[in-house]
Amino acid sequence: MRSKTIANYLPFICMSAFLIIVQVLALLLTPQMIAHEMQAFEDPQSVWNPIWYMGLILLFTLATLFIIKLKLRWVFRAFIMLAIWSTLWIVLFGLLIFASPLEISVIGSLLGASILTVLVYKFPEWYVIDVTGVLIGAGVTAIFGISLAIAPTLLLLIGLAVYDAVAVYKTKHMIALAEGMMELRLPVIFVVPKRRGYSFLKDEPKKGERGAYFMGLGDAVIPSILVVSAKVFTVPPMGFLNLPALGTIIGTLIGFGVLAKFVAKGKPQPGLPFLNTGAIIGFTVGCLSAGVL
Repeated sequence: MRSKTIANYLPFICMSAFLIIVQVLALLLTPQMIAHEMQAFEDPQSVWNPIWYMGLILLFTLATLFIIKLKLRWVFRAFIMLAIWSTLWIVLFGLLIFASPLEISVIGSLLGASILTVLVYKFPEWYVIDVTGVLIGAGVTAIFGISLAIAPTLLLLIGLAVYDAVAVYKTKHMIALAEGMMELRLPVIFVVPKRRGYSFLKDEPKKGERGAYFMGLGDAVIPSILVVSAKVFTVPPMGFLNLPALGTIIGTLIGFGVLAKFVAKGKPQPGLPFLNTGAIIGFTVGCLSAGVL
């Protein structure tokens, strides 16, 4: 009985591990991103930044649904492949430069990004998707974390939590988008098998049931942006972390724990209302602990 209970919770433990890995890698990448001035916005304090960000997400969602409906998936796939390669190159370069000379870091990152992109294109098995998704998630998190100060980041998390809830519970277009992403087999989701021997390439839903749990990459990236922002824009870090960033990590994991209880019941749930709420509460507690108002 106990082993069965552990097996039931193992997929959710794996998903929480994805969250932690994305956050840790993003924090490792942050100094390199700042050093190479890779901010997405010129003024991190501007409250217009999250509005632009949410507008881009809406346009991306509408364009994706339109492409899926018209069965022009090769157009979307080609665009995403280019984005995958460029993001992987940035992330791998940022990680390699810690321990390698510049020339080796450039060559290694270009080679690694190319190999992973080809694997995603030719053999998008679940473990290829997950490894690539973790790296892409860390890179996107670091870039936007250094680009958005605290107030814009909080506005972004609140706005996207509301949008995610509406898109899943009300309009339900996020469910259609998720199904389309699973069929395209791209690293914009995390895949955690429910059983041994599972193949994402052969996964065909039976009576609406799939052989794996899925979590959108955005569910790991969006709350994690606050982790990086908390480290960069609040108190000086004590080594790797500061208290606001640590509180945000803990809060995100607690939010995920609550989310997992609902997901275990078998119904699609919007992740961001739970994750972002936990992240914001954890951030607040961390700030108070550090003496930051």
